[in-house]
Amino acid sequence: MVGFPDIPKIPVFSPFSLRKQSKPPTISMEAFSESSNSQAIPASSSTKEEQKPGFAASATAAASSSSTTATFAPPPDFTPPAPKPLSVRPDKKWDIYAATLPLFFRWATGMFVSGYSASLVSQDEIPPGQYCLELRGYKVKETSKIGPRPEKPVEIYEFESCPFCRKVREIVSILDLDVLFYPCPKNGPTFRPMVAQMGGKQQFPYMVDPNTGVSMYESDEIIKYLAGKYGDGRVPFMLSLGPLTTLSASFGMIGRMGKGTSYTPSKLPPKPLEIWAFEGSPFCKIVREVLVELELAHIQRSCPRGSPKRQILLEKAGHFQVPYLEDPNTGVQMFESAEIAEYLRATYAQQ
Repeated sequence: MVGFPDIPKIPVFSPFSLRKQSKPPTISMEAFSESSNSQAIPASSSTKEEQKPGFAASATAAASSSSTTATFAPPPDFTPPAPKPLSVRPDKKWDIYAATLPLFFRWATGMFVSGYSASLVSQDEIPPGQYCLELRGYKVKETSKIGPRPEKPVEIYEFESCPFCRKVREIVSILDLDVLFYPCPKNGPTFRPMVAQMGGKQQFPYMVDPNTGVSMYESDEIIKYLAGKYGDGRVPFMLSLGPLTTLSASFGMIGRMGKGTSYTPSKLPPKPLEIWAFEGSPFCKIVREVLVELELAHIQRSCPRGSPKRQILLEKAGHFQVPYLEDPNTGVQMFESAEIAEYLRATYAQQ
């Protein structure tokens, strides 16, 4: 299993009243596997196998090797920006508009936790200090249905611009799961080769669940597995349409075509970054594009509407807004998507 040691965990919270191996390739409509010379071959396969030992040590060794020649510190005179709710930096307007396109093609899939519902209540019903929306003198009470929580983050190897990977990221948000993402951009030297070693081919997404020992390819199979293990077993409608699901996910990426696809040479940090985010947010998308391009492993603290983790972030940072980055390698904690993207490039891209 590939992983980083001593990954911090947040407590498991029950929902509260807050509506707030490898087989020969076969032809299919599924993802692409890639041979060692990066020649794409259409392929479809699903595997459930015991995790193979030694890959955690490989990832840690790679990080240690990188960190022996690289130092990690915030850029000179760096100061985290103050959060600016619902504002867009003028030079990033078109980026955000383009990143919003998937919301329309995917009908906001991934924006809400499973079983989400909302109702207007009086100001007195929700105490001060508890996360909620306020609307014309009322508060919005949000509820959702949270399934069993994994003890360790599920690990997913993927990249931002892949429609099959997007489908899996959507179920991750719907189930409100914390996931350790290993970005696998094209020509990425670290995690793509590990997928080939573990599963026999470079095909994405690829999931490893350290809680059960299950690993598999195939986006639809991963979605069914996660829904059955950490949800109520039902696959959401917008993720159950077969080729139409993939097609709509592909159309949604047109506005940011090529972003989050190819590797930018970077320095590999010893610890995964943490990002509070959810699929469907255009602000989170532009940050994830940079995380993928720089091949930066990161734990995503999923917090779509209806997530109890919105309260956790509110208490932690004094404010709820996504994306929110926590970098254990430099100690930086910050809001604001445009500034987060600039910070990541300044800190981790090879100069």
